[in-house]
Amino acid sequence: MEVRLNKYIASTGYCSRRKADELIEKGKVKVNGKIVKELGAKINPNKDKVEVEGKLLKPKQKKVYIKLYKPRGYLTQLGKDKFGRKTLSDLYKEVGIKEKVFPVGRLDYESEGLLLLTNDGDTANLIMHPKNKVKKTYIVEVKGRVNLEKFNKMRKGIHLEDGFFKPDEIKILKKKRNSTLLEITIHSGQKRIIRRFMKAFGYPVIRLIRTKIGKISLDNLKPGQWEKVDKSLLPVFKERKKT
Repeated sequence: MEVRLNKYIASTGYCSRRKADELIEKGKVKVNGKIVKELGAKINPNKDKVEVEGKLLKPKQKKVYIKLYKPRGYLTQLGKDKFGRKTLSDLYKEVGIKEKVFPVGRLDYESEGLLLLTNDGDTANLIMHPKNKVKKTYIVEVKGRVNLEKFNKMRKGIHLEDGFFKPDEIKILKKKRNSTLLEITIHSGQKRIIRRFMKAFGYPVIRLIRTKIGKISLDNLKPGQWEKVDKSLLPVFKERKKT
């Protein structure tokens, strides 16, 4: 039985389908010793040998789901950073994560909070895909006291350089002397969207913590702490009918 190459790579836990497509396009995937760059390519898992970045892949049997409080100062990537910054690979060693898992989505280097880790490429792809609109909640501290006029404009959304953006929910939690604490819920996957959104209104982000993805919450985890997550807490996606 043949399956799409990107789906097979995701099933091994190496990465998500989206990342697999990137690797295929970059010529980093071989099937039976030959580089394959065709995104729609299919393989027979029982006969074909697939290598990614020089590593022979084998399907994983047990799927693992982990929630991690990513501290600030770590890149959401595996392996080494060319500038010497710490990555998730460093964090795994520091906090004792021995499972071969990759991040579902990303958190900026200077951001912190909830990060999902798994070896289930299919589920990761569904969570990250914009069409599924999985909601993510953040606690955001910004410089300055947000006034009512600006807050009402935030609720209506704004046009940024890559299109219109409007948060699903936004509320002010607390006004401090020189800053404001807000809770923002979004489903967008646009890069650094909350930082760019707040900056557009004149409120630079001081601290950004992701607290929730779907039904999975950070709860009482502290920076660097992690625990396994039951699959029942993961978002449920309805199967789309073919027309």
